Amino acid sequence: MTVEESGKTSTGNLQQDTLAAATEQNLVAAQPTGSLRQMVALGRYLLQTEVHTYAFSVAANAILSLFPFIVLLLTISRVVFHSPRIEVLIGDVLRNFLPTSGDFVVHNMEKLAHPHKKIQILSLVALLITSTGVFLPLEVALNRVWGIHKDRSYLMNQLVSLGLAFCVGLLAMASVAMTEAQQSFVGWLFVGQNTNGLFYAVVTHTLLNVCAILASIGLFFFIYWILPNRSIPIRAVLPTSIVVGLLWELAKVLYMRALPWLDFQSMYGPFYVSVGLMIWAFLSGLLLLAGAQFSAVRHGQRMAISSRRRP
Repeated sequence: MTVEESGKTSTGNLQQDTLAAATEQNLVAAQPTGSLRQMVALGRYLLQTEVHTYAFSVAANAILSLFPFIVLLLTISRVVFHSPRIEVLIGDVLRNFLPTSGDFVVHNMEKLAHPHKKIQILSLVALLITSTGVFLPLEVALNRVWGIHKDRSYLMNQLVSLGLAFCVGLLAMASVAMTEAQQSFVGWLFVGQNTNGLFYAVVTHTLLNVCAILASIGLFFFIYWILPNRSIPIRAVLPTSIVVGLLWELAKVLYMRALPWLDFQSMYGPFYVSVGLMIWAFLSGLLLLAGAQFSAVRHGQRMAISSRRRP
């Protein structure tokens, strides 16, 4: 067999595989919403080796970018806003965001953020590099989910990754601003009353969680909407972003409950913090990809129904 014939055979096989995958997705999309067939298809998708590869890659780079991101936020609060209050609020938001060792991580990042100009610059450079490592495999994974066979060029992926990293920073600062607003409002409601009581603590903690959920929904929405290399309708990803954001917060609570049983400290010693965050990032990646797959199937279902209704 010649090289040309071999190339034609490979191309033909790829086209057949693509057609088979598209046919299978159309069959799944044609099923009623929430049907068992859709759930089975989602489970089969999550069991694919490449999905786990994407999730592990995202998890590793997310951990590498997390610490520079925290240092950058704390640096902005000190250099730009000159506000110890904002720094405290950033710490509160981060502790609520991290499922494990939040106090340990924030305390040590605060030590790095202030006196070391070199650390601040290196953190910015590291964030620019590692953010690409987070969003590049995600783009490839989301392109496959939506049936897109052409990824962005390296330069365009860099630009999109930087834009998404900027959006994440804006979401973090917006969450801080909402936390400040709700704490000021609660303080006004409880003026002249005991602010150290249980009821005040429950109200402030609940509102903090609401801010975190809104930020999570915004994060998933930007990833689902911007990252694929094609125009994605907002209505195709916004409902999924809301559901995945709520499920993510629920999964975080369950993960925190499971941590004492997992006992990473006994297995990994002083590295248990990184291990706990890595596993959480991996689970978050799987949840994100599951939401993307479900969005694509639901959108395909709506398009199939719309095409059948056309005369």
